[in-house]
Amino acid sequence: MSKTFARRADAEAWARQQEAEMDRGAWRDRTSADATTLYALLDRYLKDVVPTKRGAPIEALRIKTLMRDEVTRYKLSALSPLVLADWRDRRLAAGCAGATVRRELDILSAVLNWARRELMIAIENPVASIRRPPPSKARERRLEGDEEARLMAALEDGPGAREDGKKYRQGTRNPWIRPIVELALETAMRRGELLALMWENTSLQRRTAYLPDTKNGEARTIPLSSRAIAILSDLPRSIDGRVFPVTANALKLAFERSVRRAGIEDLHFHDLRHEATSRLAEKLPNLIELASVTGHKDVRMLRRYYHPRAEDLAKKLG
Repeated sequence: MSKTFARRADAEAWARQQEAEMDRGAWRDRTSADATTLYALLDRYLKDVVPTKRGAPIEALRIKTLMRDEVTRYKLSALSPLVLADWRDRRLAAGCAGATVRRELDILSAVLNWARRELMIAIENPVASIRRPPPSKARERRLEGDEEARLMAALEDGPGAREDGKKYRQGTRNPWIRPIVELALETAMRRGELLALMWENTSLQRRTAYLPDTKNGEARTIPLSSRAIAILSDLPRSIDGRVFPVTANALKLAFERSVRRAGIEDLHFHDLRHEATSRLAEKLPNLIELASVTGHKDVRMLRRYYHPRAEDLAKKLG
């Protein structure tokens, strides 16, 4: 083994450390850790591992964001808890949300553990030794007042007029966006689930929609209300078999434009799931039944949708 140092004392200390580890039987070859940067490791993980994951596009974007940071210039052997703590603080000081930093730390931890197990690189995982930002408070945004009516009006395609009398197009030209929003409010389905829904898995007669692959990794069958059946019955059939032949980005942009046209502030598409779950909780007070519809794996997450009155509970007790 060999390594170059600027001072003789540092070289001797390194040599003593290697010999001491050999005497204890704890020595490991750190050549790869000394030669590999975090950037190179992230790049290999992006090419070899990320494509096999269900959420590959989102994770790829997060990894590419990480690769633009100067912290990725560090060698793996120099990646200490102090270095990552400084990176964490810089991200938070730049206005990055705590939840985002937590997700990025999760990715770094997964990448480093993969390097240890699969690539046999002798490194420790410094992510386990640093404090994570506190989790963000769960969003509880619901539609208020006439916001739903305004949103639907903004989604409706049709002609409009400016003050000067000239005509312009009002609403979205994409005919699938409004039905997606309506079905999201009726079923509490996630955006990815709506876009992956196939006609072959949808039965208007049995009033069910089968999702073979969901966010939590388990398939589920969604019961459809009369309103949901009416929405689906009015849809044309796409040649590719999808109920909604729309890309995720097209839906995102169209929804954001409609929200702006409606004059609604701070409304995300995922907020429709919270709104729909809150409405379903009024119809299905049993949390197990509600979880089977919404797909929540942990029923504790549904407690914030369930607000029984004490007097109603007292009547049930007799």
